[in-house]
Amino acid sequence: MNNRRPLFYNIHEECGVFGVFGHPEASNLTYLGLYALQHRGQEGAGICSFDGSQINIEKSMGLVADIFSEKRLKRLPGNIAIGHNRYSTAGGSSIKNVQPLIANYAHGPIAIAHNGNLINSDIIKKSLESEGAIFQSSADSEVILHLIARSREQQRVHRIVEALHQVSGAFSLLFMGSNELIAARDPFGVRPLAMGTVDNAYVFASETSAFDLIGADYIRDVKPGEIIAVTKKGIESFCYTQSTRKSFCIFEFIYFSRPDSYIFDHTCVNTIRNEFGRQLARESYVEADLVIPVPDSGVPAAIGYAAESGTRFDFGLIRNHYVGRTFIEPKQSIRHFGVKIKLNPVRDLLKGKRVVVVDDSIVRGTTSKKIVKMIREVGGAKEVHMRICSPPTVGPCFYGIDTPTRQELIASSHLIEEIRKYITADSLAYLSLEGMKGIVPNPENYCTACFDNNYPISFPSQRTGQLELNFG
Repeated sequence: MNNRRPLFYNIHEECGVFGVFGHPEASNLTYLGLYALQHRGQEGAGICSFDGSQINIEKSMGLVADIFSEKRLKRLPGNIAIGHNRYSTAGGSSIKNVQPLIANYAHGPIAIAHNGNLINSDIIKKSLESEGAIFQSSADSEVILHLIARSREQQRVHRIVEALHQVSGAFSLLFMGSNELIAARDPFGVRPLAMGTVDNAYVFASETSAFDLIGADYIRDVKPGEIIAVTKKGIESFCYTQSTRKSFCIFEFIYFSRPDSYIFDHTCVNTIRNEFGRQLARESYVEADLVIPVPDSGVPAAIGYAAESGTRFDFGLIRNHYVGRTFIEPKQSIRHFGVKIKLNPVRDLLKGKRVVVVDDSIVRGTTSKKIVKMIREVGGAKEVHMRICSPPTVGPCFYGIDTPTRQELIASSHLIEEIRKYITADSLAYLSLEGMKGIVPNPENYCTACFDNNYPISFPSQRTGQLELNFG
C-alpha cells in the first residue's frame, strides 16, 4: 500500500452491500444497487451470482461504473446475486480483499459480503491458522467463512449461526449459496441493512437509496440479531441471539448515508441532518452575512442552520466530484493544493462577507485549516466562522469506520479554543452531545463512542483472548 498521507482527510465508511433473490436480472440490479451505494466505498467492488450450478464472480479495484461493463455483467447469469463496495479498514487495499469472498467446502460453495468490522478476528484467525487453516486474504470477513466450513451443523443457516456466535463486532452480512440468500445483522445493529421487494423478488441493501434506483419497495429493516433466509420455498427469519442493547452508528446520520436514504427503523437522513443544523444554530448563533456548506455532507445541516438563524444560504464552495483517492501532485508547490483539487471558493459571493461554514466533522484539523484559509485568502471573506454539526470526535471507531488513531484526532487532546486557533477561524462551535441526542429518535439506541468514548461492544482481552467489557 501507499503509506503517504492524503492531502485532505475525512472519515470513510468501510463498505456497502446489496443482494437480490429471485430476479432474472439479479446481477444487473446488483450493479445498479452498488452504483447507488458508491459513496460507501470507492476502492473496489464485486458481484457474484448463482446460475443454478455454480457461483460466478466479477470484481476489481475501482469504481462500480468503471468495473462492470455489459460484457462482464453477462458473465454473471442467474436469479441470485450479491455485491459489495469496499473501503478498506481491516485488511489492505488490494484485489484479494475485494468482496464478495467465495469459499468451497463440503456442503457446496458460499459467498459473503460484509459491512462492518470484527473486533476479535485477529484472535480467531491466529487460532485457525495454528490448526492448519490457510487464508487467501487479510480481510476480517474471511474468518466467518472458515468458521462456517468447520461447523458440524448440517444446514447452512445453522452453520452461519454457529459462526456468528463466535465473532464480535459490527456486521451486516449477505451470504449466497446454492439457491439461497441469507442476510444477518449483529445483535447491536451497528450498521444499517434493509429488506425490500421488486417484481416479486427480494432485495437487501445497506441503504434504501439503492431501492429507489431499481424501483424496489421497502419492507423493513433486518433486525439486530436477526437472520433472514430466502429460498424458493419463501422466507424464514429468526433471531439467532438476543439483542440486549441497540447501538446504531450515529455517524450514519452525520456523514455516511446518503441524505435521501431511510435508515435505522426508516428514519430520513436528510431530516435528521437538517435538524442537526437547526440545533447548531440555536446553540451557537453568530451574526453573519452568509451560511455556506462544505459539500456534500454539510449541505442539509447548513440549510437547517441558515433557516433557523435567518441567515442567507448559498454555495460558496464548489466541489469537484471527479476527484479520486490518488492523483498526480505538481512538483511545484501550489498554495492550498490539497483542498483546491476538491473544493474551490466563489469569490464574488464570499468577498467582504462574514461567512458561517458548516461541516460534518473535524478529524485531524488539517483540512479545516486549509478550507478556512482558502475562504479568507482566495475567497476574500471578511470573517470565517466554523460550525460543526456533530460533537468533537475524541475516539476512534472499531466498528467499520476508517478513523485515525486517538492521538491523531485533534479534539482528543485539544480544547475547542485551541482548535479554533489552529484552523485560524474567527470562531468555532460544535453541536453538543446533548443537542445531537435530542434529535435522533430513541437516542439510547445509538452508539456515540467516537464522541464520548463509551464503546458498547466488548473488546478482546490481550491477556486471555476473551471478550471483556470496555465501557468508557
